[in-house]
Amino acid sequence: MDWNTLCDSILLHIFGYLDFKSVAQCGCVCKHWARVANDEFLWKKMFFSDFNIDSAIEKPEHAITYKSEYKRLYYKSPVIECDTLHEHTNQVLHVTFSHCGRLFSTCSKDGNVKVWRADCFPFKVKYSKDMKAFHWRYTQFSQFNETDTLLLVSGVHFGVHTASGEIAVFSLNDFQLQCRVLNKPYDIFGAWYTNEYLLSGRLHFLGHLVSCSDLWLNKAYQESESERKPIVKRLFKFYNKNASSIRTILVANCQIDDDALETEENNQKDDKHSSNDASRRAKGNPVSKQLPNSPSSEKRRSRTLHTSSSGSDSFDYYEAQSSFVCSTQSPIRYSVDYRKNNFSNDSDSSTPSSEGNSFSDPPLPWEENWFSLSDDEDNGKKDKLPSKDPQPSSSSSSDDELKSEGRILDEREKLLIFTSGSLTYTPHQIGIKRIKPFRFKEFVTETLTLSQRLEEKRREEESGILQMSPNWQDENVIRNYFDSVDHVIDIKGHIIGMGLSIDHRYLYVNSRSWPEGYVIENPLSPPPIAQQIDINVIDLKTLKKVGKMFKSHKAYTPNDECFFIFLDVNQQFIASGAEDKHCYIWDCHYGNCLAKLPHNDVVNCVAFSHKDTQVMLSASDDNTIKVWMSRKRMRKLKQKNKELK
Repeated sequence: MDWNTLCDSILLHIFGYLDFKSVAQCGCVCKHWARVANDEFLWKKMFFSDFNIDSAIEKPEHAITYKSEYKRLYYKSPVIECDTLHEHTNQVLHVTFSHCGRLFSTCSKDGNVKVWRADCFPFKVKYSKDMKAFHWRYTQFSQFNETDTLLLVSGVHFGVHTASGEIAVFSLNDFQLQCRVLNKPYDIFGAWYTNEYLLSGRLHFLGHLVSCSDLWLNKAYQESESERKPIVKRLFKFYNKNASSIRTILVANCQIDDDALETEENNQKDDKHSSNDASRRAKGNPVSKQLPNSPSSEKRRSRTLHTSSSGSDSFDYYEAQSSFVCSTQSPIRYSVDYRKNNFSNDSDSSTPSSEGNSFSDPPLPWEENWFSLSDDEDNGKKDKLPSKDPQPSSSSSSDDELKSEGRILDEREKLLIFTSGSLTYTPHQIGIKRIKPFRFKEFVTETLTLSQRLEEKRREEESGILQMSPNWQDENVIRNYFDSVDHVIDIKGHIIGMGLSIDHRYLYVNSRSWPEGYVIENPLSPPPIAQQIDINVIDLKTLKKVGKMFKSHKAYTPNDECFFIFLDVNQQFIASGAEDKHCYIWDCHYGNCLAKLPHNDVVNCVAFSHKDTQVMLSASDDNTIKVWMSRKRMRKLKQKNKELK
């Protein structure tokens, strides 16, 4: 029998013993072998075997063949180191790409923020600014606005035990400073709300272990021709207990499904009805009360780690055929609902809503009103709040009055996402608050002079109508002074990183879990945390956990020294840093680990190019930024270099 007339079954049997490169080479022998070498079942078997993927997982709908999927994971994943950048002189804490993909920025403990050109190779520094000139200890985070015209930079003030930080905004045309905004605590980081407005935080201590977190909307361009032109607006005011505070804010362009919110509201009503007496005795913060099906009064008093059904890990995983044990390179296990969704781009996620230290903090240039809420909360709670001068609700205002109140900054409904806590000061919960479209006053018709304000305050004191501070420890008394949280998800561990998918549909969370059943007796003594980092996947439309990867990568620091490990997600891959001197990359659909990429020290952050899924950066405590590209991109670079030579 001639070799080119071998029957298909014999060829398939032989090809089954070869690796993928040899099979591809055999396909070049003749048309007959090429046809057999492209057999779908042959490549399916190699695909699941070589990448250690559960055979029950189907390929994505857009995938044509398993051979094309093999090529995507092998040739198009950014796992090849092609350059190392050494311009920083200390630990590099953060890296992020611009939306256009032509720029990226880095933050470091050397106090510098650098903007790099990514449209040439090797990458070069375009702008650099030493923020120590502004009394910053170091820079820790940066973010481009949607049009890539401004860069938000967050940093930490000088001081050994400082909790104070600052946000600076730079123009990307000439890197001129546009504004500086106080940010406390510094690990709120800050986030863009629109192209020209950003969110910052401020922390106020109210009493023993209780505080208030204000979130402020700030205009990026704060040069004003008139003192009557507002540049700030308080959006929300949240109550914190057990020494916790709001941290790590994100803004997502995603709408929660009405069904999910209705379920949440019904659970809260049922819980309030069934535990009315217990809730009267319990002390806590409004955030923790948003957890549906809360524990009984006995469990609440003992502060055991029991959470609601919506915040638990008991969801239906997609059934896997293999029985391998989760290891350092364990896969992400997705729920059945997630698999059904199959990463489809849901246009509803962006549709507009039809509904309306030693560093001393500088004093605020305005008088804070503790008895006012956000516009949205104010409509629902106005009757419950003691107010010196009640204002009519916006629903009763005429169109002319609404126009005089300013313009709507963004027609899209957004989600404010943040980390917080209720059992201890370490962040173990994710809070979600809807930001409905609102109006921002662009001009104040009348302002009081200093003498007028002093006279008004004197009259209040004489008339005895000056409001006294309530008992901030009593939640039943103060709950209506603060904005409520729409949904809370308890991670049952120390949250050390969060990232959004490209379409803002899914939230990926890095966490280090607590021991199961651990009882927290003292909020200032949080539970010990695992060395392994888990990744949780949360669907922001349904408010459900849809995936989790157990013991995915390593961390070693204790909870009182735990720092952020930033992760990133693009259309195809998930990546995260780790304390074991590596960064890891997984496939979004299959959840399998594709590579473990080395550094010489802790990897703090990773970032994918927004325009090229085959390019990734990693920032490390070894003072470097490494550039990772796919095998396909590397081949093109080599060809280009040969042509230039």
